[in-house]
Amino acid sequence: MASSSQNPLQNFQDFLPLMAGKLGGDGLIGELCNGFNLLVDGDKGVITFESLKRNSALLGLQDLTDDDLRCMLKEGDFDGDGALSQMEFCVLMFRLSPELMEASRFVFQESIEQERKHGY
Repeated sequence: MASSSQNPLQNFQDFLPLMAGKLGGDGLIGELCNGFNLLVDGDKGVITFESLKRNSALLGLQDLTDDDLRCMLKEGDFDGDGALSQMEFCVLMFRLSPELMEASRFVFQESIEQERKHGY
């Protein structure tokens, strides 16, 4: 069982880069939206602690403690409402994928260089 002093996702295998390569950007965003829909509280339209706890086994996270789940919510909760909107969830998934973040940085830098070369 994970403890709250550890990163609850440190054993998480990062499949986002693989998915991005196979699905492309739009397909990856669609899959992230599907993941959000698995965890969302249907009445509130956001991922709450209760909905995350209830549905965490769908993602193989059944061994996480309540503190771990709260930590995950807090990590992605940018507006401080105690829940994750769809945008917050997607941003959190990207932040938890260092390889995908690095690839995104590379693509961003490459497009800036292209703009500089072409004077846009």
